[in-house]
This record gives sequence, C-alpha cells and structure tokens, in this order.
Amino acid sequence: MPETTTNHSAPETTPENSTSPSDQPVRGAEEEVAPVSEPTERSQNPAVLFVCVKNGGKSQMAAGLMRQDLAAAGLGGAVVVSSAGTQPGSKVNALAAEVLAEVGADIAGEAPTQLTPEAMREAGHVVILGAEAEVDALEGVKIERWELDEPSARGIEGRERMELVRDDIHLRVRELRERLLG
Repeated sequence: MPETTTNHSAPETTPENSTSPSDQPVRGAEEEVAPVSEPTERSQNPAVLFVCVKNGGKSQMAAGLMRQDLAAAGLGGAVVVSSAGTQPGSKVNALAAEVLAEVGADIAGEAPTQLTPEAMREAGHVVILGAEAEVDALEGVKIERWELDEPSARGIEGRERMELVRDDIHLRVRELRERLLG
C-alpha cells in the first residue's frame, strides 16, 4: 500500500505554487483569498485586454475596433473588452479618435488607464500592440504581441500613418474576434 503523508500546516510559498502570494503583487490580506485562475471563471464571455505604452493610441484603437465590430455583428458584449497602458498618457490621441470615427468606432470619450496585474488576470487574454510596451508574464494569463506595421519607419506620417495603423489593427482585431468566439 502506498505511503500517504498529510500536512496540515500552511502551504509553502514556492514558485511552483501558482496561487502563491509570492508570485502576486503585495496586497491587503483580505484580497489574498482568490486564486490566480478565478477571474477567468467569473464571466461566461471571453475577455481581452489591449495594451500599449501610453494607452492613448494603438490599444485604444484596438479596443474601440473590437467593440464596434462586435456591435456591428450583433454580438455586443460577447467579448469583454478593455485597454491599458504601461505608462499611460493623459488623453486619447485626437488623430487616432478621428480616424476611428471614420469607420464607426468612437473612442473620443475614453481615458488612458494604468495596466495592473489584476486587470490582466481579469481579462485572462492580453494583446500587446507594438514592440515598445513591456509586460511581465502572469500565471494563467495568455499574452500575445502584435508586431504592427510602423508607417513612420517608411516616412509616412500624420493622418496617412494613422489610417494605415488603424487598418492593420482592424484586420488583427477581426481575426482575434473569430478566435475568441470560434
């Protein structure tokens, strides 16, 4: 008969223990009761968090385009959509809002938001737009990076640049929507 050992003491805090407080930011004791995986169990709908550095352009565009595409397909709310920045600015890029309005997406009333581990866990799926933003991996959170075309590297600036960025993001958002909703 195999030998069984029961340990009634508190679990050790080790990197192998994915729900260990040691791999989470320091928070108040009352917040330590939820395991890392729980936020993905709260909602029946998939969720995505779009991230860039300032949360004033690319990530806001992606979130706005995802919401607009879902609404146009009669799927408003089928995916929980949010955005954040690693070093958020003070406002949404006016040109980004303008070129999105041309395709029916309204981000003019949005405001940049700070990226937090809690927001990442709640979404469960994080999309980093561009190469600049650095995001640490979190247990139970899927992270993907979209290496976007950067028209300014080819000398394309202003409205034309922003339209090209919008169109690149829009194609990727449509593909992501299909993956999330099957």
